[in-house]
Amino acid sequence: MQSQTARGRNVVVVGTQWGDEGKGKVVDWMTDHAEGVVRFQGGHNAGHTLVVDGKVYKLALLPSGVVQGKLSVIGNGVVVDPWHLLTEIDKIADQGVAITPELLILADNACLILPLHRDLDQAREAASTQKIGTTGRGIGPAYEDKVGRRAIRVADLADPEALKPKIDRLLAHHGALRRGLGLPEASAQELFDALMALAPRILSYAQPAWRVLDQAHKAGRRILFEGAQGSLLDVDHGTYPFVTSSNTAAGQASAGSGMGPSATGFVLGIVKAYTTRVGEGPFPAELFDEVGKHLSTVGREVGVNTGRARRCGWFDSVLVRQSVAINGIHGVALTKLDVLDGLETLKICVGYKIGDKVLDYLPAGLRDQAAATPVYEELEGWSESTAGARSFKDLNAKAIKYVRRVEELIGAPVALLSTSPERDDTILMRDPFQG
Repeated sequence: MQSQTARGRNVVVVGTQWGDEGKGKVVDWMTDHAEGVVRFQGGHNAGHTLVVDGKVYKLALLPSGVVQGKLSVIGNGVVVDPWHLLTEIDKIADQGVAITPELLILADNACLILPLHRDLDQAREAASTQKIGTTGRGIGPAYEDKVGRRAIRVADLADPEALKPKIDRLLAHHGALRRGLGLPEASAQELFDALMALAPRILSYAQPAWRVLDQAHKAGRRILFEGAQGSLLDVDHGTYPFVTSSNTAAGQASAGSGMGPSATGFVLGIVKAYTTRVGEGPFPAELFDEVGKHLSTVGREVGVNTGRARRCGWFDSVLVRQSVAINGIHGVALTKLDVLDGLETLKICVGYKIGDKVLDYLPAGLRDQAAATPVYEELEGWSESTAGARSFKDLNAKAIKYVRRVEELIGAPVALLSTSPERDDTILMRDPFQG
């Protein structure tokens, strides 16, 4: 058996902000050096855009490895909309990427997102006086059923007779919720028939994912763990309640895949050179001026799968430093540096003022988070273009100074530097697979 040290180690990729940091490109670039890619949490509410040989691929549930023909695993920590999964498989196939059961592994113990979850998600958000900003795709309610021990799992599709009472139990819970929100009763028979119609295709991909990954690890194969969203949307460590419904931190890579924590290896945090978030919730460094418009326009800050415009602001080193600690990050991939080209003055948030106090972390209280105003440090901007640079020496001195200051403030080195959406416009400063 080849050791992981001899072949290189596994890598966990996590977002360090509110998601949308450019994980798709980085994961795709790193997949060249990996032999398997794993999604370990979230649902189809988070999208990745990959640009390979000029062709654009937009993924939501499928791991980024499918585009390069690498073993791709949807882990048990993911909640899976089976209808969306099949649609995405067909769409990628139309682009010339065949998704076979040998390429894609779907954890047989993953929980399903059903139409009733989507109904509940949308009705709650519409009725709420405090909007969370969900995508309305049923992810939250699906996780609720998972922890409530009433979810329908992938493996249940293989046992129709056992599935029927499970659907009845699920609908007994949802019936009261639907009536309270003015939704019509859900039909057990219609849901059963719909699941049976797609069961053969879904089950063709289903396997014990933990077993596949254990075998791959023992064989010395390099595995890349691909997170969705960002650390600030973690249900425990994010800006609660304006968060997603799962743990997005690096520790979830183990629980959400069935691979032991000692095997997950190097933790790479994805860091955008400025800050964005989608949906509601506190955002201390948010900008509403011309600079904010510049970041939004030049950075093309629109959600891949939702089409929602992202809120934009200066780089917040306080939040990223917090994420570095929570995730145990060994190094970061700094993305979208080129979006800052042409800005005369740059600012970095280095603390928060709340009343008469200045904090170097984001407090847990919702009112304190909302009241936090940024304390900025200014740096001189640059007029030269950094777009497409493929060597650190190709960057101008002011851009290099910005990168080095980011490293100092967040307490982690830059391992990768991305200078455009193109996958090859990436500067490798430290190979995460080799340490």
